[in-house]
This record gives sequence, C-alpha cells and structure tokens, in this order.
Amino acid sequence: MILLEQIKMGNAILNNSMAMAPMTRSRANMEGVVGESTILYYTQRASAGLIISEAINISKQATGSPLTPGLYTQEQISAWKKVTQAVHEKGGTIYAQLWHTGRVGHSLVKNGELPFAPSAIGIQGQQHFTMEGMKDYETPRALTLEEIKQIVVDFKQAAVNAMEAGFDGVELHAAFGYLPNQFLADSSNHRNDDYGGSVENRNRFVLEVMQEIVSTIGENKAAIRLSPTSTYNNITHQQPVEQFTSLIEHLNKLPLSYVHLMKVPFPADKFPQYPVDTIETFGKISIHPVIANCGYTRETGEAELQKGIAKMISYGTLFLANPDLPKRFELNAELNQADRATMYGGKDQGYIDYPFLNN
Repeated sequence: MILLEQIKMGNAILNNSMAMAPMTRSRANMEGVVGESTILYYTQRASAGLIISEAINISKQATGSPLTPGLYTQEQISAWKKVTQAVHEKGGTIYAQLWHTGRVGHSLVKNGELPFAPSAIGIQGQQHFTMEGMKDYETPRALTLEEIKQIVVDFKQAAVNAMEAGFDGVELHAAFGYLPNQFLADSSNHRNDDYGGSVENRNRFVLEVMQEIVSTIGENKAAIRLSPTSTYNNITHQQPVEQFTSLIEHLNKLPLSYVHLMKVPFPADKFPQYPVDTIETFGKISIHPVIANCGYTRETGEAELQKGIAKMISYGTLFLANPDLPKRFELNAELNQADRATMYGGKDQGYIDYPFLNN
C-alpha cells in the first residue's frame, strides 16, 4: 500500500503516507494550557507519518472557542514542549496548526470584546458554543490596516513559539471559514483597500502571513491548509478556481513543506462555479507535496494516492477513534467507531481511552 510507504515531507522522512488531521478537542484549561492527557493523546497516535496538531490560538485576541489551546504564553509553550518531546521519543513528527478564528467567535469567549473580521459581516444560520451555551453569532468589527499588520506579526511570533516548543513545523489554518479564509472569500471580505476587491487583494493577507513565517522559521517547515469548496461558516467564493489557482501559484514561490487541501463536498446545484474535484483542480498546480483531506477511507485514500497528485492522505475521525490506525490499515483490521458525544470538551473519555488492537 502506498499509504504505508515512507515519504519525504519538508525536512523529515515520514514513516508512512498517513497524516493525522488537525482536530479541535477542547481539552485545554481556561488559560489555553494543555495537560497530561494531551501528551498521552498525541503519543498514542505517533505512528501517524505526520501529526498535525489541533488548531492552536496564536494570541488571546485570536481565541474564538473556550477550552482551546494557545501558543502565546510561556506556560502554553512549555506545555506543548512536553507533547512534542513525547511524540519525538515515539519516533513521530508533529506540526502545529496556527489559528486565528476571526469572526468565528463570541464576545462571551473574548472577555466582552467583539470578534474581529475583514468586514463587519456576521455569520447567519449558525450558532457558536460558549460556556453559557449556544449563542447566535454577533456582527464582528472590521479590522483596521494597523490591526491587520499586527495579526501578521502575531502569526510570525506564534511560528517562533512553535519552534521553541519543539514542533517540526507549522501549518497555517487558512480553511473552514477562519480568519485567513475570511480574507480569501468575497462573502466575508467586502474591503475596498489593499486587502479586498480583487483576487490578488483577497490573497494578500494569507501570502503576507506565509512569507513572514517562512522568513522567520526557515525553508520546508511551513505549510498551509485550504478548503476551496467548503461553505461552512458562511464562506462562499464567486471565482474559486481563479482565486485558489492564483494563491497556489504564489505559494509555489515559497519553500513550503506541503499544501493541505480539503476535498469538502458541496451542493453542486447551488455552487456550479465550484470544481468537482479539489485535489485534481488545485493539487496539480502545486509544486509542493499535497496532503488530501476529507472523508477518506483506507480504500479511497489509497486510490487517491494511486492517481499521483496527492502524496499523503490526512485522516481525522478515524485517527481520533483508532490511535493505531496505520497498523489497522496494514492488517485491514476492524475499526473503532468514534463517539461523537465526547469529541469536544470533557475529560479522558472519548479522548485517550480508545482501544488499541492488542487491548
């Protein structure tokens, strides 16, 4: 199986072509610090060729959901250092996913402060989890140019902090409707300055962040996650092919370790402008290794790699429920089923108690 073959990704030789996708688990404390259970959670899954951490807030302002981890205080950095050391001792490779939620948050989570976004456009038809229950989204405050520049600096500093914490690299979360994705999408970005309007201007924020990260932590240590067809969090693109083709062509000029593409299904009748196959359309443009993500199984993941565009497949829920997923794929063994009730928040149940094959 190609899935079980070694692969060079960035500066590392990975044990197999299976990545553990980033998954929010909401197990940090109120100060955004991860604990002993998180160390065990990741080390249990160190047989993944590459672990991409859950999304990690780059600053206090970036935080949108309670009990999610950060990477902007020394206590947070020290806690993550224990995680990366344990993963490395098991022979694993781990990247930090850097996160700014933008408008996907609530003032109840942000000490009364409204979320920031490219434009003052709120999310409709969804609610957000807070410690006081589910709440309707608020209308965010539009970022000033000075604030945008500061967030670019915050991403840069978070990348520095990630390397101090022992991560092998970082992945910018520019997917699924969070702040970088909000800049990319014309549904959430109505700016008329250098960061809005044209395809080039909507790409500007993401490219500035990536350029700063690369210049700071070096070659083949930075990566990016994109979701060109996801409509989650009220994200839509009128010209997705033009938008992401241009973005990836610019990313080709940077020494990245990979591009992580989410192959998100969408209602074709409502979005005829969207490409049917994200990996086929955008993956072949990238000169960097492509990681394909979204709903893959053992069989469909292998078939995707056989096509030759994607070099790795990332698995989310399957890795959550099966800490020894590569071994199970190797033996074509039965898979544990994920308990959706314990995915977000809680303690060790549904976090570190999924059985291994030999248990």
